[in-house]
Amino acid sequence: MHDVASKREIRIAYHLVDIRNLKSIQAHGLLSTQRLVELSTNVNRSMLRQHRPEEMHLDFGAFIRDQSTMQRKSIERALRSGVTPEDWFELLNSKVFFWLDLDSLNCHRAACKNQKQVVLAIDVRRMLDEYAPLASVSPINSGHAMRSAAPRNLSTFVPYEKWVESGWDSEQVPGISRRGSLWPAELAITGQIPDIARFVIGSVYWDASEALTERHIATQARVASNE
Repeated sequence: MHDVASKREIRIAYHLVDIRNLKSIQAHGLLSTQRLVELSTNVNRSMLRQHRPEEMHLDFGAFIRDQSTMQRKSIERALRSGVTPEDWFELLNSKVFFWLDLDSLNCHRAACKNQKQVVLAIDVRRMLDEYAPLASVSPINSGHAMRSAAPRNLSTFVPYEKWVESGWDSEQVPGISRRGSLWPAELAITGQIPDIARFVIGSVYWDASEALTERHIATQARVASNE
């Protein structure tokens, strides 16, 4: 079991930052949408349980992306176990998300809508030394639901430590077969990471006009990939 579990260790992840949010991150670290809304006085908390068709600008300068990659009707068809779209939106808004490979991040380029971005490379092992109890992984891109969206429910986010030990065994989604050894599509931390700068090992400004590769990110320390 130990040998199998060791192969599930995530070593590096990437967070995509809209350049308009750099000042907020420098002041507060990485915050979930829920935490951002709690700091704001111009947004009603009820939006945390609603679909976000347009981007939102908060009064203290932060920016929240839209949810154009999620269609409500597709979410309704994909949800299982009595989970409502409102439950799903609230769950997503409670987390900070990380991509686990550059290919997946590159697939997200169209959603950036020509806004300049900063890609942060994160030393996951160091971050999880402190945040493992708040960490979970998902076998799907939880923020994507277009046309035939993958089935999902609240168990789709598997606690990281449980995934390391037993993979996707704890995910119980009616209508899908056991996921086997499938690698996570994303890593999430519930709440916030105020000291995220401690775990950043590289960064790059990115206008999304070309595919991002490892050569674009100059790391300060050698960190093995997830391969």
